[in-house]
Amino acid sequence: MTNHTSRAGLERNELYAVAREFEEVGHAIVGSYTTNSLPDLVTASHHLSALTGLVKDVSDQVLFRADDNDPGLDFGPVIAAYTSASAPVGRAVTNYTEAFEQLGFLHKYGEAPATADLRHARQAAFDVTRDQLDLTVDSLQEAFVTLRHAADRIDGTPPRILAALSRPARRENSNYRVPAKLPATEPIRLAYMPVSRHVR
Repeated sequence: MTNHTSRAGLERNELYAVAREFEEVGHAIVGSYTTNSLPDLVTASHHLSALTGLVKDVSDQVLFRADDNDPGLDFGPVIAAYTSASAPVGRAVTNYTEAFEQLGFLHKYGEAPATADLRHARQAAFDVTRDQLDLTVDSLQEAFVTLRHAADRIDGTPPRILAALSRPARRENSNYRVPAKLPATEPIRLAYMPVSRHVR
C-alpha cells in the first residue's frame, strides 16, 4: 500500500510538473505579441523549440510507463492523461509553425518598398500570425487543463481513508491502484492493462 500510494503521489506530482511546463510556454508566447506587434524570429524560434520539447516530454512520459512491467501498478489513467494532452500540444505546434511561416514572410519583405499589394500581403500575414498565436495559446491551455484535471484525480483518497482501506477487509476505491494480491493463476499483465475484478 505504501509503495503504491507513494508512486501515485509521484505520478500526480509529475503530471502537475508537466502541466506547469505547458503553462509556462503559453505565458511566454502570450507575452511576445500584442494587437499591434508580433514576436521576432529569434523569439519565435525559441518558442517553437519549446513546443517541440513539450511533444517529446509527453511521448517520453508515455514510453516510460508503457514500458514498465510492474504487475502491481496500473498506469492506465496516467498514460491516458498524457496521450490526451498530446492532441492539443500537437495542434499548438501546428498552429505555431503556421505563424512561424508568416513571420518568415514578414521578415523577408520587411525592408521591401511598400506597394499596395505588399501592404495588403503584410497585413494579411500579420493577421494570420496573430490568429495562429491565439490558437497556439488556446491549445496549450487545453493541454494544461487536461493534465491538471488528471493529476487532481490520481489517488486523491485522503490518508486516513487509505489507512482504513489497507485493513484485510478493505475495498479498493482508487482509480490508480489494482488489488495488491492477484489470483495465483493470474498471468503477469502489462502495467497499462487493467485487471478485471471478475478473473478467478
